[in-house]
Amino acid sequence: MFDLDGTLIDTMGGFADLAAEVMAKRLGLDLALARRRYMETSGIPFRQQLEVIAPGHAQNQASSDEFEERKRAVCDATSMDADTIAGLERMRALGLRIVVSSNGAQHFVDDFARRETFKFDLALGFDASKALAKGKPHVEHTCASLGLSVADIVFCGDSLKDGELADLCGIPFVGRTGTFTREDFLGRDSHGVAVDSILELAALLGARMAA
Repeated sequence: MFDLDGTLIDTMGGFADLAAEVMAKRLGLDLALARRRYMETSGIPFRQQLEVIAPGHAQNQASSDEFEERKRAVCDATSMDADTIAGLERMRALGLRIVVSSNGAQHFVDDFARRETFKFDLALGFDASKALAKGKPHVEHTCASLGLSVADIVFCGDSLKDGELADLCGIPFVGRTGTFTREDFLGRDSHGVAVDSILELAALLGARMAA
């Protein structure tokens, strides 16, 4: 199970720039500070990030609305790179099911899945009408849809919050470096695992399955 932004596609830089612009304009934050705080709080929906960054600010909802409206352009301009696709294909050759689990709106995730040549077993986003959200709802939906148990699932994400979500779900976590460093992930969990690419993760899983 993979997080999307910052894990499968390199959108985090574009999102951080956009979020900083919106927060500077609407919340009056310094641009560099706003960008840094966006990255530090990544892994939860932007509306929740705003409550961490500027609790109770009157412009938080308007900031979130603008960000969600404009982020589509960043998503549409970003695709998985060759190493990521190769890593996913190697995992599929190992017999693994591949699932996307994103905080993004379901229609964004659907658009991403349609654009890509690699076809996921499930592509899950936030959908209030179906009570779907990253974390336990996605894990439970995956188990029911694919006939799996929680013990069958490993989650890979690019944020420390992703690690916390995996812990709450009782599933192993692999940190994907980029948004955070290997040291950041190991600081959260000294016995944890971090990789620099999806291809590296595929090689790691292949070696463990062969052992």
